[in-house]
Amino acid sequence: MTYIALEEAFIIPELFSRQPSSPQKIQVSDQYVKDWGRRLGDFEEHRLPDMDAHGIDIQILSLSVPGIQADTDAGAAVDNAQFANDFLAQTIARHPTRFRGFAALPLQDPAAAVTELQRCVEQLGFKGALVNDHTQGRYLDDPAYEELWSALEELRVPLYLHPGSLPCDDWRVMRGRPEMYGASWSWQAETGGHAMRLIYAGVFDRHPAATLILGHLGEFLPFQRSRIDSRYRSLRVDEPLQRMPSQYFGSNILITTSGVLAPEAVQAAVLTIGADAVMFAVDYPYEVTADAVASIEKADLPSQVKEKVAHLNARRVLRI
Repeated sequence: MTYIALEEAFIIPELFSRQPSSPQKIQVSDQYVKDWGRRLGDFEEHRLPDMDAHGIDIQILSLSVPGIQADTDAGAAVDNAQFANDFLAQTIARHPTRFRGFAALPLQDPAAAVTELQRCVEQLGFKGALVNDHTQGRYLDDPAYEELWSALEELRVPLYLHPGSLPCDDWRVMRGRPEMYGASWSWQAETGGHAMRLIYAGVFDRHPAATLILGHLGEFLPFQRSRIDSRYRSLRVDEPLQRMPSQYFGSNILITTSGVLAPEAVQAAVLTIGADAVMFAVDYPYEVTADAVASIEKADLPSQVKEKVAHLNARRVLRI
């Protein structure tokens, strides 16, 4: 079985010098920092052999956190997004059968973000875009992003909503417990909350052909669908949704397996959201490719469903 992996990170060391320095809240051991740094900036020495060893046919590459969301100046964000996307296009051109790309967008300037999305899809051949949660505290349900959602519909490409923007809140529950910040807990809550904002704001009612992708098994939202609907029925809503909140999952909202390496969790996600709505991802290099592949291979699912999750759904959604 072959795989297409949708959430696979890279960095551009030169980009760091072009951006404001950002505080590191995640406490990671020196060994992991060293290993990740070596692999994030590499494409040939480590990445391709790792793909070959585990049956990864294609990686969809995206700029690692915090990406363009780190920029505080809109003009710099536009320049840095173009720089990053041109770098990615050159990388893909060296290995056109192995890599595809998600665009980095300068959401600090919504109009420029639309222009860059169009350039990346129409001229560079990218398969969509990936953004790291909010942009300087502004979320994607902001009216300023209506044109972006329209462009995503017209171009027929998805938007991957990934965690990792610089925090704009100081949650009391995490004070004194830095272990809770990041992928271990807070990112799921933050990004899942962002996705719920989009549903409740009616983004997918106004843009019914738009596709949002959530990693980490949908930031665990699919497992809350019945409760979300139950509570929605009890709410006083000024502008009711056209469907129950749960019905946007599996239609407008798709998920990947990135970073959740338990076969039983993958199986539960398929049963919860549907076999056509789950796609494979590793979260390379932050997770181990062998473990990600094993989470599919060992899941108690029919072989035809595993094929969908492994690569067929990605080929359909990304038009590969």
